[in-house]
Amino acid sequence: MKTRTFLSLISVALLASVWAQPSRRGRWGGMRYDPATEVTVTGKITEVTKVGRRGMMPGLHVRLQTEKGALDVHLGPAPFLEKSKMTFEKGEEMEVTGSRVKYDGADAIIAREVKKAGRALTLRDSQGIPKWSRGRGTS
Repeated sequence: MKTRTFLSLISVALLASVWAQPSRRGRWGGMRYDPATEVTVTGKITEVTKVGRRGMMPGLHVRLQTEKGALDVHLGPAPFLEKSKMTFEKGEEMEVTGSRVKYDGADAIIAREVKKAGRALTLRDSQGIPKWSRGRGTS
C-alpha cells in the first residue's frame, strides 16, 4: 500500500512539473517568438483581419506590403488591441519590430512593437512575452 501511494505521489509530481514547463509551441501552429530572428520592417497595410477558431479569443492580423514582399503580421488578441486605442486601417504606413517566422508556408512576423502615425505600441517584452499574458510566457 505504501509503495502504491508513493508511486501515485511521484506520478502527480512528474505531471505537475511537465505541465508547469513553458510550451515550446506557440499558439499559431508551432510559431514561437524568438528574439534571435527579430527584424524591423516598414510597409503599407493592405488588409486587416481577425483570426481565431471557435471558442478562442480572436487575434488581430494585418497584411503588410513591404519593399521585399507581403508579410502577415500577428499583432495580438483583438480585445487587448482595442483597449490600446491604436487602430489599424488599410492604406496606413506602419513599422513593425518582431520575430520572423513561417506561417502556412509563408513569411510572417509575430509583432513585438508597432509604430504608426507618430505612436508606438509595445505588444511584447524583449523576450517575446506578451503584455496580455501577465508573464505566463505564451506566444
